[in-house]
Amino acid sequence: MADRLLRLRNMTPEVAGLIALLIRSQRSAHVLEIGTSNGYSAIWFADAVRDTDGRVTTVETDVERVEAAVRNIEGAGVSAWVTVVHDDGGNVLAPTLDASVDLVVLDAERPAYADYWPHLRRVLTPYGVVAVDNAVSHGEQLTKFRALLERESGKAGKRVRGASPGGR
Repeated sequence: MADRLLRLRNMTPEVAGLIALLIRSQRSAHVLEIGTSNGYSAIWFADAVRDTDGRVTTVETDVERVEAAVRNIEGAGVSAWVTVVHDDGGNVLAPTLDASVDLVVLDAERPAYADYWPHLRRVLTPYGVVAVDNAVSHGEQLTKFRALLERESGKAGKRVRGASPGGR
């Protein structure tokens, strides 16, 4: 596990591009990314929020990755649209205002997502979306989170979308 934590974990260009398309299509004004790594996906998202007059807040726990992300985001010329926060995702979610985030992108330690859920529900705008990277390839790490989503979709219907038993 320690080796896995040391690796840079960037989204593929296809996934980052798909989420950037989602940002543009839903006209997201506030995007929260939990799991910055070296800022690769934040650059994609910042490019998209330029078109929506929005902002990206990206959160990373590792100081070296935060520093790399800041350098990469500045190098890409999109720092005006991105705030890089050195903290834990849960610590950032807790004080975030209710119904203030259009899109949350989870790309961090997957077992923590279930603990984020009460805050995610609270901070999302009425048509807000939670996008989870590696939800299929690492589904075994999302069992508890998926169960929460399935339980909520049964109660709330349209409030939680995309939670299917097969994770697709």
